[in-house]
Amino acid sequence: MAPHEQLFLRPVEQADLPLLAAWANDTGKNGSYNSFGFTPVHDLETRFRANGLLTDQHGTLLIVLTAGDVVGSMSYHQVRYGPNSASVAYNIGLSILPEQRGKGYGTEAQRALARYLFDTFPIARVEAETDITNIPEQRALEKAGFTREGVLRKAQWRAGAWHDLVVYSTLRGE
Repeated sequence: MAPHEQLFLRPVEQADLPLLAAWANDTGKNGSYNSFGFTPVHDLETRFRANGLLTDQHGTLLIVLTAGDVVGSMSYHQVRYGPNSASVAYNIGLSILPEQRGKGYGTEAQRALARYLFDTFPIARVEAETDITNIPEQRALEKAGFTREGVLRKAQWRAGAWHDLVVYSTLRGE
């Protein structure tokens, strides 16, 4: 196992909502690869009360060290590759606080979220995309057991321009 065996994912709690709201529009915390313009945060409390930010379709989890320090967040959402329920997969996303980057937390968190999704849902695939220039994230996905599949050309609008994304996946049993 990776050197960060003390890292775990946990559901968002009511007390975490101010932290998530503060992160939502802080480009310094999000970094250039996770900045997509301002996000309304006024309904965060309402969404939390409705489902705890966890459903079968999408979810948000916090990345926490055993000491209790929150070092980032993970999210997932369903994607479909056909109209039937057997064609569902999950796409995951990651945000690590700037001062916590480069410590292997992203690798461990992505591995943990993929394991959780495979243990919880009858799916065959977990996938992630990252900017073609985001080499540290590509390395983290590969270390987490994801396989590079290809490039989605000009698939993401961010920071006033179109960006190519690299697609990664891991399959049940890999």
